[in-house]
Amino acid sequence: MLYHLFDYLDSAFDIPGTGVFQYISFRAGMALIFSLFITMISGRRIIGYLRKMQVGETVRDLGLQGQMDKQGTPTMGGIMIIAAIVFPTLLFAKLNNIYILLMVVSTLWLGAIGFADDYIKVFRKEKKGLHGKFKILGQITLGIVVGSTLYFHEGVVIREKGASPLAFETTSEILEMDPAGQAAPFALESVKSTKTTIPFLKNNELDYAVLLRFIGENYRQWAFLIFIPIVILIIAAVSNGANMTDGLDGLATGTSAIIGVTLGVLAYVSGNTVFANYLNIMYIPNTGELVIFIAAFVGACIGFLWYNAYPAQVFMGDTGSLALGGIIAVFAIVIRKELLIPLLCGIFFMENLSVIMQVSWFKYTRRRFGEGRRVFRMAPLHHHYQMKGMHEAKIVLRFFIVGIILAVLSVITLKLR
Repeated sequence: MLYHLFDYLDSAFDIPGTGVFQYISFRAGMALIFSLFITMISGRRIIGYLRKMQVGETVRDLGLQGQMDKQGTPTMGGIMIIAAIVFPTLLFAKLNNIYILLMVVSTLWLGAIGFADDYIKVFRKEKKGLHGKFKILGQITLGIVVGSTLYFHEGVVIREKGASPLAFETTSEILEMDPAGQAAPFALESVKSTKTTIPFLKNNELDYAVLLRFIGENYRQWAFLIFIPIVILIIAAVSNGANMTDGLDGLATGTSAIIGVTLGVLAYVSGNTVFANYLNIMYIPNTGELVIFIAAFVGACIGFLWYNAYPAQVFMGDTGSLALGGIIAVFAIVIRKELLIPLLCGIFFMENLSVIMQVSWFKYTRRRFGEGRRVFRMAPLHHHYQMKGMHEAKIVLRFFIVGIILAVLSVITLKLR
């Protein structure tokens, strides 16, 4: 909203200083500050209100060290995170940008599913919360909306280099066309495409449409049949992975912040023709605006971590964890870096995988030997280390270190092919 207001004041009245809102870096910085302000300043009041309403965590005794100390800790703190993401985005981002609208809808939608789950657990005292089929249905619905929008919306395009250069004489002439520096001295052709980026390969682009080549010459017009299910699968997998990771104080929050910073870097270079040309990566118009959204996301995670770090004063609940995972998934799909998720979101991936391995092996050995056996002492993975006697603060810190290493490797893939 503020962007559009100051844009009008700058163009209509030429008021000094209003032009600063044209710069993505300025608006991203403001979104980060505002999201930190919302979480850190309002945090104590929200935590106090949750305590007053007796919105406390119900802990099932699994025999883990310090586990029962968490009994009664306020939960549903994900409301703070969602508010700290949405409000700064609405204030500082371009609200006519399809990618921004898509991210806001995804945040609110998954936050609502998580809120319903937490509400049933806390107020109706049903430990299982929202039935799994309704969670999956909600994720599928969002996947259909996101996939359909990205496939059919005319504003969602990528740009590829044309054969003839543009007749620019100076760099300043380029910058005059786009104050944000997103013009380039070569011809670009806007195309609708289901291409994405494959890390570590020289020709690092994959068109999902080629997976349907077997149906005949007109296979590209049916690309949505493969694209939308892939979007649904990624959203469900990452949002559930974040939910699995939210088992130790600060783990999901800090990991999400690390992932968010990396996604911000990837969005900026993908939405800027100068950097996209230099790095020889796919240029996606208007995705630079997503830096404002992800700045608010990172600020919200860091601000919430202030209260969620060990020993936690509040838990995010499914309200926060489902939203964080879904945001990361949709964001990665939008900037066409979703195939980086197993690397970038390696913590989420391993947490999910550990549960799948544990359950699958237990069922198999029970059928085969009459007694179920385990791969890990307990799943998800962070509980395995707790059962080995490691303090949860140490586990979280080491997971952060691994997350940072994975983030650096993800950025390196821009040139490592």
